[in-house]
Amino acid sequence: MTSVDRPATVPDPHAPAPADPHVHAVAPGAPYAQDGAAGQHGAAGQHGAAGQQGAAGQPGAEWPGGLAYQPVEPDRFTRMVLRLHARAPRWAVPLAALGCVGLGMTYALISDPTQSDPDARPTCLLKLTTGLDCPGCGGTRALWYVLHGDLPAAARHHFLFVFALPFLAWLFAAWAGNRAFGWRLPEPRFSPKVIGGFLAAWAVFSVVRNLPWAPFPSLYV
Repeated sequence: MTSVDRPATVPDPHAPAPADPHVHAVAPGAPYAQDGAAGQHGAAGQHGAAGQQGAAGQPGAEWPGGLAYQPVEPDRFTRMVLRLHARAPRWAVPLAALGCVGLGMTYALISDPTQSDPDARPTCLLKLTTGLDCPGCGGTRALWYVLHGDLPAAARHHFLFVFALPFLAWLFAAWAGNRAFGWRLPEPRFSPKVIGGFLAAWAVFSVVRNLPWAPFPSLYV
């Protein structure tokens, strides 16, 4: 059998152009500037969902009438606090913090926790109900001994508190000096690993001090 060559097909100039698979058809009368752009974004897989949500009135739609969110006005007490903070001198906050520390020291000196009964008020709720020392038990007595210069007795009641006290005093002095007088004192920088290690040691100390075997009962307060 022999094949017969067919003549080449001549394109019809009046025939519609073939559809481009990358171009999305737009229905007559549809807002091309809005829906067409949203359709193209939807083909890219990025902004199509947002455009559809906006058209449906879901999250992403504009406020009707172009209205914007109005912030809530602060109440009278909040405005008063903000005015006082703006007018207060720079040394007011460090002085207030120093006053709180001074009140704590004064309470420790006046109450003399070393002579108080274990269930004297105020007392530790965990120790009162379970008989176990909490992570902070002995801290007030340790502070009392520190103020009287008896560091061994203070460490016996709460070793970690005595260990952390110089660092806390250093941090407070550097912060208060910078805040009140603009002093650029060297500030200690503790990495997250150091802080995490200290908290882990505190947790271990809180458990060990309650163990009933020697020599751990010596840490019981």
